[in-house]
Amino acid sequence: MKKLFVPLFALALMYTPLCAENITVDNIQRNYIVYAPKNLGTQRPLLISCHGMNQDAGYQKDMLKIEAIADTAKFVTVFPNGIDRGWDIGGDRDLRFMQALIDEMVAKYDIDRNRVYISGFSMGGMFTYHAMNRMADTFAAFAPISGYPMGGGNYTSSRPVPIIHTHGTTDDVVNFGGVSGTMAGWVNRNGCPTKATVVKPYRANHITKHTWGPGENGVEVVLLELANKGHWISNDIVFTGEEIWNFCKRYSLEIKDPSVKFTAPDDGLTYVTFGGASEVPTITIQATASDPDGKVAKVAFYLDDALLTEMTEAPYKYELDNLSKGNHVIRAVVTDDEGRTGSNQRTVNVVEPTGSYLLTQVFTAAGSVPEGWSTYDGNEKRTGFSSGYGSGSRVFQFTGEKKDFEWGLYTRNVTGGTKAGYARYADQGTSVTLTLYPGRYQLLTRVTNWNIETFSPVTVAIEKVDGTTAYSSTFTPTANIGNAASNSFSGTTLKTLTFEIHEKGRYVVTYYTADAPWADLVVGQAALIRKGDVSVVGEVGTANTVVGVEYYNMAGLCVSPTSPGIYICRERMADGTVRSHKVVRR
Repeated sequence: MKKLFVPLFALALMYTPLCAENITVDNIQRNYIVYAPKNLGTQRPLLISCHGMNQDAGYQKDMLKIEAIADTAKFVTVFPNGIDRGWDIGGDRDLRFMQALIDEMVAKYDIDRNRVYISGFSMGGMFTYHAMNRMADTFAAFAPISGYPMGGGNYTSSRPVPIIHTHGTTDDVVNFGGVSGTMAGWVNRNGCPTKATVVKPYRANHITKHTWGPGENGVEVVLLELANKGHWISNDIVFTGEEIWNFCKRYSLEIKDPSVKFTAPDDGLTYVTFGGASEVPTITIQATASDPDGKVAKVAFYLDDALLTEMTEAPYKYELDNLSKGNHVIRAVVTDDEGRTGSNQRTVNVVEPTGSYLLTQVFTAAGSVPEGWSTYDGNEKRTGFSSGYGSGSRVFQFTGEKKDFEWGLYTRNVTGGTKAGYARYADQGTSVTLTLYPGRYQLLTRVTNWNIETFSPVTVAIEKVDGTTAYSSTFTPTANIGNAASNSFSGTTLKTLTFEIHEKGRYVVTYYTADAPWADLVVGQAALIRKGDVSVVGEVGTANTVVGVEYYNMAGLCVSPTSPGIYICRERMADGTVRSHKVVRR
């Protein structure tokens, strides 16, 4: 008996039987477990932690292991039980349960309603996202674990919401691949900078912390990415409960700090210039500021931590000239009459490529249209960055065993109209400006069809922003993905498209589908390279604006001049004339 007594006693300490408390909501008896520290005090915070599907409150309590943290920080934690061990992630039933629980905790423990937080694991994490959209004015912060809306996110909260999401990269129940799109949607909703501050390693080599913020009202979106972790709550090196509390405790529905919001420039602007000095126009910096319990004393603008200007009265505006090459952070800091501060920031990147420039490096979030890109399908134009798309033009992450690229931007032509289906880089209205100086260029690209069994031609065009075509090439893809991102595909030809620019200006790169109903394309890779200057011999004709270029070999055949030799270049001018000259390709 003595040999059995010790392990049974130890087991009893680990899994002490828990008695659930009851509450009636909508004439249904619901139950929950509550943990309240001794000597709690008054007006203390509340954390509600929801279990996963087919789990229960006791299991969630044992996995979160938050009691020691609650004892020190003095907050109450409630572990509610869902009906049939699940949660209503589309309706109001369990939202009413949450509200009843809060009312009950306020009555029993004198909870501060401004500091109530919600978290959940797996299906409980999905429910946490549901609460963001429906109860943003009830919960001060949100902490989903290994769960997100698997059918596509909604980003309709009544206010900007602080979020910390924890997820393992090898989760085989709720795939990690869907996390980035969800994060991107909330980053956009909250007005956060689209480029995260990344800490890697965070506490350990396998942990990466991504922080987007501050956004509107000072909120942040945080992702803790746990490499090689599966579908469980982390309690080694990173203790999920501790991370949740340290994040949530910073937020209250009662905002006392002043806030500042940019009205210009847009976040994430990128100016790309090939073949010459950076083409960066004057950037207008403008912001609004407010203070909930006093008045704004001043607003200061900084460029890379160097003070640009301070203003004590609105409008808060500054004109920034001659921005140099590199990444820059424009920061606004507001100070109120009590000395409290708030801040916000925008990023601007000035790029002068000396080698190749990868247009597709931003394909990183499934269900999105990436930064710098726009799409049109004959019915709807989408401009990046935007996300949350479950159909239509969007980025796919390909997961087949064999694949020519991992990410691709899909678009289609639903009407069959002329140029009614396209994906375009550096379009007006996006955050990217592409300036090309005169010279010889190459576009290296891989393009497939998405669901065209007989294959459908694709046209790639280099155009000015006014629609004038400088170069175009039509070809038929050599691979078809087959209508599912999980399919294997191979055999995509790397196309090398060579073209010349004769007039400096702002250009776009456009991929057009065929002019046929439901023609489609997927851009997998695209890199732009400047190959050098154009050599011209024996020019004749009248100078004018070039609207189209064709090349012919010495046999009179129209070709793409990719190899050394002498070619006849025929330029169509804006006035209808044609200018011909010899081009020596070295």
